[in-house]
Amino acid sequence: MEFMDALGIERAVVAGYDWGGRAACAAAALWPERIDGLVAAGGYTVQDIARAMEPAAPEAERNLWYQYYFHSDRGRQGLEQNREELCGLLWRLWSPSWAAAGKAFAASAPSLHNPDFVEVSIHSYRHRYGLVEGDPRYQELEETLAGRPPIAAPTVVLVGEENGVIPAADQTGTDRFTGPCEVRTLPGVGHNVPQEAPEAFAEAVLSLVG
Repeated sequence: MEFMDALGIERAVVAGYDWGGRAACAAAALWPERIDGLVAAGGYTVQDIARAMEPAAPEAERNLWYQYYFHSDRGRQGLEQNREELCGLLWRLWSPSWAAAGKAFAASAPSLHNPDFVEVSIHSYRHRYGLVEGDPRYQELEETLAGRPPIAAPTVVLVGEENGVIPAADQTGTDRFTGPCEVRTLPGVGHNVPQEAPEAFAEAVLSLVG
């Protein structure tokens, strides 16, 4: 919302995946008067921190190994010392059929060396499990999000069938979307929907404009 304010944008269609998808879902849930539509790759991704310690099915737990790794000091050091190797591995696991993954990763790899990359990443993966506190400035928003608020904005859910971290079946739930909601399945697409299927992503956004 601060970014939209800075640009003088009163209302918008928001879209994203992974962390960006969480931000888009949160914006749509908290400020419905400013969000005209939502493209949510992966579905409703507002974090359910209160239930974060409840185990999932073993197959799903296996996919989240890196998150548990980051809960430990060993994992923090592993990310610090092996940034490109570790993140490159995750890209390959998450998007196993993405032919252009290597080229795209090479273009983004310099960002892994930003001074706050490790600190921000580790804090996020610990916060979502209730292991560390969030920023107190956002406590009121956190309390609202803890209730998993519904999203009334018209929504397109994009489901990558070959998402190596979130099974397709776990991306299609629409019970938290109370407005018009369309689920579009993308065969052969993994986790990084905007880069793996840019045309489908753009088409979803444009379908909500106007």
